Amino acid sequence: MSRIGQKPIDIVAGVEVRVDGRQVIAKGSKFELTVDLPGGIEAAVEGNQLVVTRADDQRQQKSLHGLTRSLIANAVEGVSKGYEKQLEITGVGFRASVQGQTLTMLVGMSSPVIYTVKDGVSLAVNDAGTIITVTGPDKQMVGDAAARIRGFRPAEPYKGKGVQYRGERIRRKVGKTVA
Repeated sequence: MSRIGQKPIDIVAGVEVRVDGRQVIAKGSKFELTVDLPGGIEAAVEGNQLVVTRADDQRQQKSLHGLTRSLIANAVEGVSKGYEKQLEITGVGFRASVQGQTLTMLVGMSSPVIYTVKDGVSLAVNDAGTIITVTGPDKQMVGDAAARIRGFRPAEPYKGKGVQYRGERIRRKVGKTVA
């Protein structure tokens, strides 16, 4: 039995969840997200909870049961509260700026790094240009955008220069010693 799949999903106030054929649609005050149901997985709204069930006990069905429940729970939380990831830029002269959906980063390369995020994700940069905040209702899109931004210049282990998640610890190495 899938322990995660058996838990019902609580539908918070202000969020409307409905099952439309093979899709579960979660609608909040600002956003609307859709989760497709795989074959053999069913969802039903019972009062202020959503219950996910599976057709049989095959291995594939068991794994999809928990996954589908987690995706629907993330969609419900995303349309109610949203998700946020913060990135820190460390290094002399390293900074970022944002205009609309385009992020421009100066991270020690010969030319600025320019990244455009997809619709549904928004970017913000603090006044110093060292902290980038990625927000949106879709957990997967927010995490993907943050990972792509970090991937342009991950923090290196000797001086710690680069882009890292807020609160991430970089394992530092000792540099060369002169005899």
